[in-house]
Amino acid sequence: MSDMTKEDVTAMILSAKKTAGMTWEGIAEKIGMSPVWTHSAAMGMNAFPPKQAALMVSTIGLPQEAESVLSESPTKIWEQAVPTDPCIYRFYEIVGVYGPTLKALIQEKFGDGIMSAIDFDMSVTRVENPKGDRVKVEMSGKYLGYNSW
Repeated sequence: MSDMTKEDVTAMILSAKKTAGMTWEGIAEKIGMSPVWTHSAAMGMNAFPPKQAALMVSTIGLPQEAESVLSESPTKIWEQAVPTDPCIYRFYEIVGVYGPTLKALIQEKFGDGIMSAIDFDMSVTRVENPKGDRVKVEMSGKYLGYNSW
């Protein structure tokens, strides 16, 4: 049994990715997953299905024992209440400013419920614009209505 942790494997992935000059899109293509999901799982926030764990180990060149660690269910813990990284903070700010609006519009269109973050897709693309290129983030999650008894 290995004492290797998800944090250990994440550090190995980041190091190997940098050394090899790989991109998340390139890695994702090789393991058959989206870049968003691949990065999230590599950061320990999702569990790799066994096939993708094996592909990740071979694609990145990790030790074989990392395969089982990649497949472990994660414990999702955020280290701080308000992020200090400017890019991450802007998403926090967007949710703070537009969260109530998103909630109201979802409930107006679907009823009392939420968007799933489990049955969920997300993509990030670059959109050329004469005023300066734009970041386009698209999210699609299954609607989950609250049960009423």
